[in-house]
Amino acid sequence: MPQAPEPPQPQPQPQPQPERITDLSRLKAFTNPLRMQLYRLLYAAGTATASQLAEQVDQAPSLVSYHLRKLAEHGFVTEAATQSTDGRERWWQVSSEEGWGFRESDLAGTPEGAAVVGTVTRSLVDTRVAQYRTYLDQTSAWGSEWTDAAFSTEWLLDLTPAELAELSDELQELGRRWRERGKAARAAGAAEGREHVAVHVYGFPFRP
Repeated sequence: MPQAPEPPQPQPQPQPQPERITDLSRLKAFTNPLRMQLYRLLYAAGTATASQLAEQVDQAPSLVSYHLRKLAEHGFVTEAATQSTDGRERWWQVSSEEGWGFRESDLAGTPEGAAVVGTVTRSLVDTRVAQYRTYLDQTSAWGSEWTDAAFSTEWLLDLTPAELAELSDELQELGRRWRERGKAARAAGAAEGREHVAVHVYGFPFRP
């Protein structure tokens, strides 16, 4: 007896990826540490005005507005036009929820490129460490439920460069899955008990 053909199987959709910066002039936008701080705050807030961000970084709104415009020129942030109710102040949002990244090999082939990559990488590390130190200084305000759930971890692994890259991809996918879970819960009205959570994971070679 002839069999019915198998129905076509749905093809998995490609997962969105962080934007990979290959233009040195764009990465240079983040050599200013205030811009790095503003981008991170705006990413967490979703949308915000220059005045709101200025209160968090203790800077003049005019200065914050200037740096937001510079980030917009390089495509990292954009106006959130639908947020404005009276048109008197701009609302901003990051251009992509996937964020951005870069490879040293794409940008560090010249002395200028190496200097920019080094500056931005150190700025990223400094802001992450500062964020974690702030948490450590405020643990008593969070209560045991949060402090028991918080973690810092370290693994010492024996890997090849290809395996380290594969680990990076898996961690990116894991973070993306949990981010979507939180977004879906908020969209469903289950925001109670939720806070912004920073997860910093590092993977790098070392020789003891």
